[in-house]
Amino acid sequence: MTALHERALDRRKLIGTMLVGGAVLTLPACATTGRWSLVDAIRELLYLSSTRAFARLTADGGYWDQSVGVLGLEGFLGSRGGVLANILTSQLMKGRLERAFADVAEDASDRAAPLVADAVRVIGFQNAIDLVRGGPTAATAFLRQEMGNALVEAMVPEVGEAMRLAQDPLIGQLLSALTGVDVGFVANSFSTRVNDVIWQEIGFEEAAIRRDPRSTNDPLLIGVFGAAAQL
Repeated sequence: MTALHERALDRRKLIGTMLVGGAVLTLPACATTGRWSLVDAIRELLYLSSTRAFARLTADGGYWDQSVGVLGLEGFLGSRGGVLANILTSQLMKGRLERAFADVAEDASDRAAPLVADAVRVIGFQNAIDLVRGGPTAATAFLRQEMGNALVEAMVPEVGEAMRLAQDPLIGQLLSALTGVDVGFVANSFSTRVNDVIWQEIGFEEAAIRRDPRSTNDPLLIGVFGAAAQL
């Protein structure tokens, strides 16, 4: 097992802890005020949305295995069809390269998960009532704006290292074929696309919770977003 995969396993343990620790973020507010607030509701909404999204994004044989194939490697590496066409001379080779980059995307998602969790915990939500009453992905859009490029900046070194350490020689062949483009550039392009997908999936989960807060079995989310639907 490589050092890269060992780190990925450690991060998956962290995500598992996030999934079973849903009450952690809201306990301090409860202890100090004795009641829930709209800020608590937004934090809980984003916490649940992000943990659900990352659970899908980091599942073995899950989201990325399909997404890289559907979107095409050009969508992750930039418009370099000529280079890719020379390498992807068969469906078998195409499948191998897509699986290799799916693993890289999965590792990048692992790296991003705790950063989102920390941001949900510490970022202030002064306009909580507007976020409660906002559109289906209002809270996700706010958090993304507040975090800026933090996820991309965190993922780029990880992605670059993953590409260098990739066991499938096709990745090395691809990188060496990108004449005049260093690994850092490719890692940045790839990380930016992964970042877009992460926020897209968190927003998808937020919208689902807003549509049916009762499905969460969370009294806070049911009380706030069930009532918000009536406003």
